[in-house]
Amino acid sequence: MVLTFWLCLAFIAYAYFGYALWLSLYVRLFPRPFPTRPSTPTVSIIIAARNEQTNLAAKILNLRSFNYPLEQIQVVIASDGSTDSTPDLLRQNQPFILPVLLDQSQGKASALNAAVAASSGSILVFLDARQSVDSNAVAELVSCFADPIIGAVSGELLLADATGNVASTALGIYWKIEKIVRKLESASGSVVGVTGAIYAIRRELYTPIPPGTILDDLFVPMHVARTGHRVVFHPAAIARDQLFSEKGKEFSRKVRTLTGNYQLLRLAPWLLTPANPLLFRFVSHKLLRLLVPALLILMLVASALAGGIFYQAVFLLQVAFYLLAAFGTLRPSLTRFKPIAIANTFVMLNTAAALAFYNFVIGRKRVWIQ
Repeated sequence: MVLTFWLCLAFIAYAYFGYALWLSLYVRLFPRPFPTRPSTPTVSIIIAARNEQTNLAAKILNLRSFNYPLEQIQVVIASDGSTDSTPDLLRQNQPFILPVLLDQSQGKASALNAAVAASSGSILVFLDARQSVDSNAVAELVSCFADPIIGAVSGELLLADATGNVASTALGIYWKIEKIVRKLESASGSVVGVTGAIYAIRRELYTPIPPGTILDDLFVPMHVARTGHRVVFHPAAIARDQLFSEKGKEFSRKVRTLTGNYQLLRLAPWLLTPANPLLFRFVSHKLLRLLVPALLILMLVASALAGGIFYQAVFLLQVAFYLLAAFGTLRPSLTRFKPIAIANTFVMLNTAAALAFYNFVIGRKRVWIQ
């Protein structure tokens, strides 16, 4: 039991902190900066939309504000069987928008494939319908392709609270830690995955996404990396979004993302073989976090059975931590206290990982959770 406890603790600590520490050391020893240079190749902005009538008007205004030569930009928006006024809005905004209207909903992956097939730009920039994108974002993404080894570029997603300020909640802090890891991965080679709300790739490196794929922002860049090109993170290209205020909405989004990680292993089993040039990073960044819920349970049981004052104290500390998380769930107002907010968010994220595993086992897919 003692060995089990320490092994679980070691893996959990590595998943959340050890990998980032290793990356920071690796960056110091083997930095891999990449040049940026202004250029204006043809760009196709790719958006998949389903029943987005409430967001489209603002999104179109946002697209028109981009600081990039209009004659070099093509906007392709695929309506995935929308049943609201989304198709009409797209038609009304021709020729600025090239609409791709799918009669029946086939899922986001199929909508993206259809939009790419209709596009012509040498650089594909993928955006979502909901988020606002800074006017210089496309130019910033494109500037990274000055280096021919760069195959894909991820922008940065800034999450704001209801007041419009950058989120300082426990979930916002978690996202900040995630971005630190991405910056370190980029500075030392390639990131594992990109920000789905804003990323770009070279057209010739696009791999059609299998229908039903949940995480295009992981499937597409991992295939880019497989060709020997780098996938980098460029924080000057910014998309802005709000944390969901509705109870359970952030939890649902996290379940969707983690379910997509499991799904990807079935769709692309080569990711767990030496054919994946980012195998170590993929396991460290993505897979270990999927195992944390099981490791937490094992650690709790091991500390309860190990005996001795030290392990009894550790067991009680874990129980107290989970009680704080429960208080935060039962009384959301208590999450204004940082310890309760941190415990609640940590448990929420790992509960989402456990539910994602269950979804994967039973084959449940909810592609269009936003």
